[in-house]
Amino acid sequence: MPELAAIRVSVDINPPVARFTLINPPLNVIDLRMTKIVQLLAEIESRPDISVILFEGDGANFSAGVDIQAHLPAQIHDMLTSFHAVIRAMVATRKITMAAVKGACLGGGAELAAVCDLVFTARDATWGFPEIKLGCYPPVAAVALPALVGQKRAAELIFTGRQISGDEAVAIGLANRSARAEELDALVQQTVAELQQLSPAALAHAKKAVYAWDAIHFDKGLARAEKIYLEELISTEDAREGIIAFLEKRPPKWTGK
Repeated sequence: MPELAAIRVSVDINPPVARFTLINPPLNVIDLRMTKIVQLLAEIESRPDISVILFEGDGANFSAGVDIQAHLPAQIHDMLTSFHAVIRAMVATRKITMAAVKGACLGGGAELAAVCDLVFTARDATWGFPEIKLGCYPPVAAVALPALVGQKRAAELIFTGRQISGDEAVAIGLANRSARAEELDALVQQTVAELQQLSPAALAHAKKAVYAWDAIHFDKGLARAEKIYLEELISTEDAREGIIAFLEKRPPKWTGK
């Protein structure tokens, strides 16, 4: 499969692994071109020689999330529905999904990593869901985080926008294992080697069984979170103020409306 730099994603096929690299330096911000991941996942789904899909960021960062300008009312519907199509495709794939996280892993980037089956992170990576500081909230995290880290920890991360290290992400259950940044690739390769010894068919069915209960609730929950965002949140004055203030590099002036 050729590199698709024009859409800010490259895919390197080396069976049994398809390596997705997010390319939008320096922070690998997610924009509409990156949502072509859905198409690429569909192509890989039919390949029996691929059992693992690995996501990583180009350079020093995983991803700082969705383009801030795309949160404005004129763009947010297209961006949110397109990004959620990526998330739904990742959740639906029968392949084992993995994330290798270095540097910034924030907002939509953290959501993308969090829905992967296995997550390996640099110890000094920066995780967080800062949307609340922009007068918004992260719909995927609102649905997925409670099952991953518990209701109270999910509420703290979403309501405060607090950032945590890779080590803390492991401690609370947001990631599987952490390592020094320079050792992260070896940790990932070790896990890939372990998976390579196993039946792809068994892995696919085991994955389906593991998420059988969550799948019922995730799809409905994300649809509800998306509806609240698009029909209620973006019509508030604070949602617009948060984004404009960020773009104008000034503190927001909240009105509670």
